[in-house]
Parts: sequence; C-alpha cells; structure tokens
Amino acid sequence: MTSPDRAPAGLPVVGLPVVGGPPLSTERADAARNRRLLLAAAQSLIDDQGAAAVTMDAVARAAGVGKGTVFRRFGNRTGLMHALLDHSESDLQQAMLSGPVPLGPGAHPLDRLVAYGRARLKMTVDHLDILLEAGADDPDRLSHPVWAMSTQHVKILLRELGFTGRLDVLAHTVQAPLDAITVRHLLDVVGLTRPEIADDWEAAIRTLVAGSKL
Repeated sequence: MTSPDRAPAGLPVVGLPVVGGPPLSTERADAARNRRLLLAAAQSLIDDQGAAAVTMDAVARAAGVGKGTVFRRFGNRTGLMHALLDHSESDLQQAMLSGPVPLGPGAHPLDRLVAYGRARLKMTVDHLDILLEAGADDPDRLSHPVWAMSTQHVKILLRELGFTGRLDVLAHTVQAPLDAITVRHLLDVVGLTRPEIADDWEAAIRTLVAGSKL
C-alpha cells in the first residue's frame, strides 16, 4: 500500500518528522522548541475557548513570550493558523500510522474508523475558518494530499470491515460529513454542536457496517 504521507507530484503535503535525520544546530533546535511552544499555546486556546480566542496577543500571553516573538515566527494570525493546521495534521497522521489504539494500528477496524472520524471532525472544527478560506471554492480540493490520504485510510478500514469492490464512492460518502463545507452548514445552519455531529456520524457508520453483515 502507498504510504499516506506520500503526495502526488506537484502537490503540497504536510511533512512528517524525519526520524534519524541530521542533528539540528543549537539555534535551529531553540527555534523549533519555541515554535512548538507557541503552537501548543494556540492549540490550548482552541481547546479551551474555541478558534476565535486565538489572537497573537493571547498566544503570546499563554506561551509567556512577547507578542513580537509570535509575529516574527508566523507573520500574522493567518500564518499562525496555517502553521497550527499543518502541525495538527502531522500529529494526526503520526497517530494513525503509529499511535495508540483505537486511532493507531491494533484496534478493530470499526473502532479505528470511528476514532479517525472523530479526530478528523475535531480538526475540521478547530480550523474551520482556515479550511474554508483555503479550499471551499477549490474544485480540486478532494485531490489534495490530505484528503487523498484520508480517503485511502478510510478505504483500507472499509475493506478490513468486509466491504468489497470499488470503494471510492463509499469512502467519500463516509467522509462527507467531516468536510469543512458540510461541517459549517451543520454548525451554523442546522445548529448542531460538534459532539452531536460526532455522535450522529458514528451512529450512521455503525448502522452502515451492521447492515453490511446482514
């Protein structure tokens, strides 16, 4: 199988940490540590108060640094949010490939699929504004490496659950409620909360799998 972190030529992909790569200089190591500190502070703000709470001032306060440090590192709030999205995507990929169960290898494929869907939904909600800005009107967004990786992962789990034949339509059907445009509609128009979306999505997936066994 093709590794999920491999991207088609010419398309960007979120990079994963390189194990066993060359040692970083002290300056680069310090810069990387500061970057992780700032991203952790931003993610903590999202978890506690939502994405609207992530401002350059708030991140600086949470990280215990001057606001100028945040601006030098990321340029502006959009740069910060894009960096946080890349960081979160890398973490999710690593958890899928080698993390603990149920998201990582070793769990029942249905449990892995549910865990993945819930993790993907949280990431979509956390970064909804950036995702909509970056790809809502892009006709090729489903070919982006991140979505292609997601589709490949879902297809593998569906096949492990006993589904056969071409699974492209089914895999996209499973993921449709996790897409940024759909999530925005469910949150802002339908009025659901993220836990409600997650619970309803999980119920639908479990019903789909149970029906395939009849």
